[in-house]
Amino acid sequence: MNPLTLAIVAILFLALLETPLFTVIAALSIACLYLVSHDWLALQTILIEMNRLGSMPVLVALPLFTFVGCLLTETRSPQRIMNFIDALLGWLPGGLAMAALCACAFFTALTGASGVTIVALGSILYPVMRKKGYGDEFTLGLLTTSGSLGLLFPPSLPVILYGVVAQVDIGKIFKAALVPGLLLIGVLCIYAFFKQASSGRRRKVTTVGISVQRVKSTFFEAIWDWPLIGIILSGVYGGFVTIAEVSAVVLIYVVLVECFVLKEISFFSTLPSIIVESAVLSGAIIVILGVALGFTGFLVDQQIPYRILEWLTALTDSKLLFLGGLNLFLLVVGCIMDIFSAIVIVVPIMVPIALSYGVDPIHLCVIFLVNLEIGYSTPPVGINLFISSLKFEKPVTMVYRASLPYLLILLALLIVITYFPWLSLFMV
Repeated sequence: MNPLTLAIVAILFLALLETPLFTVIAALSIACLYLVSHDWLALQTILIEMNRLGSMPVLVALPLFTFVGCLLTETRSPQRIMNFIDALLGWLPGGLAMAALCACAFFTALTGASGVTIVALGSILYPVMRKKGYGDEFTLGLLTTSGSLGLLFPPSLPVILYGVVAQVDIGKIFKAALVPGLLLIGVLCIYAFFKQASSGRRRKVTTVGISVQRVKSTFFEAIWDWPLIGIILSGVYGGFVTIAEVSAVVLIYVVLVECFVLKEISFFSTLPSIIVESAVLSGAIIVILGVALGFTGFLVDQQIPYRILEWLTALTDSKLLFLGGLNLFLLVVGCIMDIFSAIVIVVPIMVPIALSYGVDPIHLCVIFLVNLEIGYSTPPVGINLFISSLKFEKPVTMVYRASLPYLLILLALLIVITYFPWLSLFMV
């Protein structure tokens, strides 16, 4: 066994022992760069890539939006948004389920982590839906799969990270992801409507007529949350400011409102701990990204993507078959890796290969994120399945069964999004 192979095996063994990801990727970068070139100067590639990363203005948005997400996790903002949607749609069959889907998507867009959504909102939504007569498996499957729906909407951290790694305009990605994201939520809402309309009488799901007074009261209860959504949407889709500027304005607004107007966050006792929490999270992502870009430099120098491309084109030159194979591969990646690790490791290899098949880079990002959304809830090892099993204290096999209808719907929509690129590109 040659030294490089031996080093890679040792590093992968460390990864299995749950060594921090940035350590694994950094060790892999150093081992590959030195053992291939036998020159310590080759390690300057890592420093060059880190310097290039630090010079990207868009990188500012990553820690700022992370801070916003951590801040809102400690508030009742998602609950207020859900109450308004429930007041608006709750009178429909499946109305509470629709409200839950929208609330989960909103919360995931802010935090960038679907597991956090299940833990934070699941404890609120699960007992409420069960109390109103929704079936156990229906509720369980909905909360498990809806935890990742918001990854396509601003200010999603995975989108920002993908844009940095793939060097694609982040504003264009958000515009391209809007319709596919709404399509996923819309079809699941339609499923909830017909599912509850057909079984509501048998299960005695309680619904009441729409109350204009309740709609008004829940709207004004969330009056300080609507400008937050307006700032994000107008800033990202309006195109007249950068994503970094949007993140700064959003952060200032959230701190002022939550600390001094609503006073849900104590400026002196709670805020400092949230700052530390968000700094640890965003710092870890940036360190991983820095060393991963060094590893990407090695892959490019050694022409690894082009070697894989040669092997793939020898198998098929069909764009349709390539996209089908890519979806299967990304679903597996989504099952076994968290989305941030997948972006920094898989994207640098995937992008040049996909471009050679004529796949639009913006459309590719949407395909990538939708696959990883679904991969989170794909048996047997999708991480959301296990988080849901632990959170709701249900057997994981029951979670598999409960998630299956939603998973089949999402997979059908993935095929539509993959093979009809105009759904993603007509706004770009």
